[in-house]
Amino acid sequence: MLISTKGRYALRVMIELAQNEEIGFISLKAIADRQEISLKYLESIVALLHKGRLLKSSRGKDGGYALAKSAAEISVNDVIRLTEGSLEPVSCRERKADPDEKSVSALTLPMWQNLDKMIADYLSGISIRDLADGKIRTET
Repeated sequence: MLISTKGRYALRVMIELAQNEEIGFISLKAIADRQEISLKYLESIVALLHKGRLLKSSRGKDGGYALAKSAAEISVNDVIRLTEGSLEPVSCRERKADPDEKSVSALTLPMWQNLDKMIADYLSGISIRDLADGKIRTET
């Protein structure tokens, strides 16, 4: 599993908006400048987040983007699955293995399914608020 810049930048946008929730709508240009992300690339990322109903938008002089709901209600899993699609650790062929088949892929399928569930559960347990407040620490 490799998270692309799209997923990582989407998280940065969401954190930026969470840290500035009290301001209201923030322009895309301001976000791009602060996060040092290309405005054109950011537009495509924000379009996904908006279409996925994680962001709301406002037009006009004080327009821009804001979180569609509280940062505590938006999980990292929501953002990553929306921007990355699947995070499943194996290819389609492995995931669709016939469980009755005695192939290596059929024998390892439950392991990959469990790993995918663990990733989803972990990322679902972390909110954008957690990230914005710096609550996630490396476990040793």
